[in-house]
Amino acid sequence: MRMDKIILKNIHLNGIIGVYDWERSLPQEIIVNLTLFTDIRKAGQSDNIEDCVDYDVLTQKIRAHVETAGRMTIEALAEDLAKICLNEKGVESVVVRVEKPGAMASVESAGVEIQRP
Repeated sequence: MRMDKIILKNIHLNGIIGVYDWERSLPQEIIVNLTLFTDIRKAGQSDNIEDCVDYDVLTQKIRAHVETAGRMTIEALAEDLAKICLNEKGVESVVVRVEKPGAMASVESAGVEIQRP
């Protein structure tokens, strides 16, 4: 069955991430993009927030996790964020993209993109 998508684009966050001492001394900018796969027909027909994925609450959970997790790698952070998304009512699968702008010289950003499940 084909799923509908909810897209949360360019969520700008700050958190400790990286393996080097200098990366762990101050929070860095982290950009998160999420594509949530769900069936939005009921919400579309009822026009009732109770039938929707609450992406405001989800974004708050993502922000809180990024700000406190202190992960070493963006790969591990992406896995964490996928789990958070999949715990939301109605989310069947998710694509998570995590980027660190300025992580490497001559590269605008370094990032990973995963899809679960």
